[in-house]
Amino acid sequence: MENQKTCKAKSLLNWIDDRFPLSKMWNDHVGQYYAPKNFNFWYFFGSLALLVLVIQIVSGIFLTMHYKPDGTLGSQGVPVAFAAVEYIMRDVPGGWIIRYMHSTGASFFFIVVYLHMFRGLIYGSYKKPRELVWIFGALVFLALMAEAFMGYLLPWGQMSFWGAQVIINLFSAIPVIGPDLSTWIRGDFNVSDATLNRFFALHVIAVPLVLIGLIVAHIIALHEVGSNNPDGVEIKKLKDENGIPLDGVPFHPYYTVKDILGVVVFLIFFCGIVFFAPEGGGYFLEKPNFDPANPMVTPLHIAPVWYFTPFYAILRAVPSFLGTQVWGVLAMGAAVVLIAMLPWLDRSPTKSVRYRGPFFKIALVAFIIAFIGLGILGAMPATDLRTIIARVLSIVYFGFFLLMPIYTKLDADKPVPQRVTMSTAKQKVMFFVYIAITLVGAYLFATNV
Repeated sequence: MENQKTCKAKSLLNWIDDRFPLSKMWNDHVGQYYAPKNFNFWYFFGSLALLVLVIQIVSGIFLTMHYKPDGTLGSQGVPVAFAAVEYIMRDVPGGWIIRYMHSTGASFFFIVVYLHMFRGLIYGSYKKPRELVWIFGALVFLALMAEAFMGYLLPWGQMSFWGAQVIINLFSAIPVIGPDLSTWIRGDFNVSDATLNRFFALHVIAVPLVLIGLIVAHIIALHEVGSNNPDGVEIKKLKDENGIPLDGVPFHPYYTVKDILGVVVFLIFFCGIVFFAPEGGGYFLEKPNFDPANPMVTPLHIAPVWYFTPFYAILRAVPSFLGTQVWGVLAMGAAVVLIAMLPWLDRSPTKSVRYRGPFFKIALVAFIIAFIGLGILGAMPATDLRTIIARVLSIVYFGFFLLMPIYTKLDADKPVPQRVTMSTAKQKVMFFVYIAITLVGAYLFATNV
């Protein structure tokens, strides 16, 4: 009986393979894709980014079933869009958890992506032959920023409305085309119902399609050249007689099981925030956003969501020149574009921070401090002292990139080993440890649900 079922399953698989490369895709990207055997916890965040993307798509689909993108006032004097969110939270069965999953998921998406980008930075995952992988990743980051910005307007709360007003008005600082461009983005002379409708369409359909396409291209490019590792050693250079990398292990089952552990730990933190602190202390959902949008009342302090605040702080740090803020807008854009230029700014032959010299390590620490500091300052009202600090940190931020061709070329790097530094025996032990931890975690979760 079992043999008959196996034969039928193989026949069905063969029938599909004759018409669609299912087995080939599985083998190329999972079953026979060999990844370095010394991955550490930093390599969880790529798969976690995919997990959060699925959470956002699924929760977003359910939200669109009940949301109405209408900025006009309803029968009770409340904007229809704002009332739709309140209806989801109060009257739709399970609506509150779907909404909080989506809002919390947006912040967790950026947390995971920032950590994923940081891992690429410290291990040199942008260097040859992975330049295109990094470029696709930078484009994913830009698309994610656009997706988050447009989605933030949809609740039609006070901070959503005025945040969109401020950010869109920045485009008017662009010479010649600025005023017309900002009007075109809004679809009106001010943020209005037309803006809400087009942002809804872009957030739900257009940008997600671009985002998914870029993620697919990012993964395909990665699997074409192979994954980097904490040692920065190219495992494809040393292969056995069968063409299998000596320092590689199949992605399945080794890293599929390892990623399950990461998913379990991530979901524990994610669910903890969703159930106990969905506002994230006012950073995930700001207090003014629980009030309906009112064009006649301006909040005391207008600031973007926390994941935009480092770039917003750079914008505010640049003084206006001849009555225009165009230089601040250009600086904010350059702060993002420079991330994509890393493959050509870094002149060191060494990839991993493990073997980098002191100049790069000092610059990296300064960059981390500057980025976090700018994020904190961007969420706070501007004062003279804070503006000065933001300018200093902005100089450090740009100095990390613009001076990189100099200090990476002069740095005294350590010799890089020929093979990855983790033994096969240790990899096997870690594999079974991951299985044990995952099973225990799953049992504890199941017995407490």
